[in-house]
Amino acid sequence: MTKAYKGMAMEGMIARWYTKNTRQGREFDVLAKRVSEIVPMEGDVLEIAPGPGFLAIEIAKLGKYQVSGVEISKTFVQIEQDNAKEAGVEIDFRQGDAANLPFEDGCFDFVICTAAFKNFTHPVEALSEMYRVLRPEGKALVIDLRHDASRDEINQEVQKMGLNWINTVLTKGAFSQLLLKNAYTEEQMREFLSRAGIPKSRIELAGIGFEVWLEK
Repeated sequence: MTKAYKGMAMEGMIARWYTKNTRQGREFDVLAKRVSEIVPMEGDVLEIAPGPGFLAIEIAKLGKYQVSGVEISKTFVQIEQDNAKEAGVEIDFRQGDAANLPFEDGCFDFVICTAAFKNFTHPVEALSEMYRVLRPEGKALVIDLRHDASRDEINQEVQKMGLNWINTVLTKGAFSQLLLKNAYTEEQMREFLSRAGIPKSRIELAGIGFEVWLEK
């Protein structure tokens, strides 16, 4: 059977370690504000692979949207639900595959996926699914690492995370030994978009990564 996720298995202790070390330095509130400037009031927002759910929670805390999340990891789904309850927000977190989203066509005004797309086994199908669940004039945003990000750029980005020394070392190692190997180039992303039949898209470079925008 084809594995639905080609990165580290984000279950159990690994998922909990990741949760602890992504609470800081990722500016989830800033990204949530960006979303609020794009999505109309009372819109429906989907986050794909939300991990611990911090971004989805920040979006839900704005009180303007119905927020959902789809995550392949059973551990993360439980963590997401616990974190949402602690934050006092309601979010529809479900277990599922990015290449086969458990939603009808045209359900969402905005779809977002951050720091996870490089790990999807079926990137073309994932893009097709993001596009499928968008309403007319809806938008999707994929934010992820660039394969050609330099070591210096990555080190600077990790330093911004405010981790202790051992987690700084572990995170830098994860970037160099795991994440960059799975990351895509801009050319590869353009090929995926073409194969997915996305008629309207753009790619913008941003720091150590890029932003891929889809519009319906």
